[in-house]
Amino acid sequence: MKENDVKMNQGPERKLLERLLLSPRVEGDRLMLADAVLLAAIDASHPLNSAELAALRASPLTLRRFRQLAIGRRGAARAANDDAWNGSAGMLRAASDGADLARLLTDDGHWTLHFVAQDADWRLILSLDAAAPFAARLLREQAMLRVVDGDGAILLQGRLDGDGELECGWRFDGAPASHFQQCGARFAVEPVHA
Repeated sequence: MKENDVKMNQGPERKLLERLLLSPRVEGDRLMLADAVLLAAIDASHPLNSAELAALRASPLTLRRFRQLAIGRRGAARAANDDAWNGSAGMLRAASDGADLARLLTDDGHWTLHFVAQDADWRLILSLDAAAPFAARLLREQAMLRVVDGDGAILLQGRLDGDGELECGWRFDGAPASHFQQCGARFAVEPVHA
């Protein structure tokens, strides 16, 4: 562990966590949560529920794995020249004031979802920030992408055009703002692996 990691947050919870991580191994301990669950918790696309959190706290081995995945994810995020991309998550951040939802941004700032009212319907446009480190590669490879809501429903899927955009009609009943509020106010942009 790096010195900076220790100095980052020395609150009581951080000290308890460090103590748990460094505690001796528990007889019969095994990984209680899959890497996919732990990674989803790290990138906030799926917060741990109470049972998963209890499993994490009860298993030092699972807690160590969680820590290792978090360190790896943080190191990957720091590689500014790296054009690898495994997905981006975002959320509806403000309470509805009655106005129509115009756009949502991913937490990393690389993707924007635009909502355009069209008569009595809506259009959904996904746009990639040209300054994203992976933008050139995604455009060159014409990678298949999808946007999912907090419940996992696909909002749109396809390949980016030459301008780094993907567009489709809104497939759900009601306005986008109410839809996102009903499904946890979260969304994710993901690569589609064949």
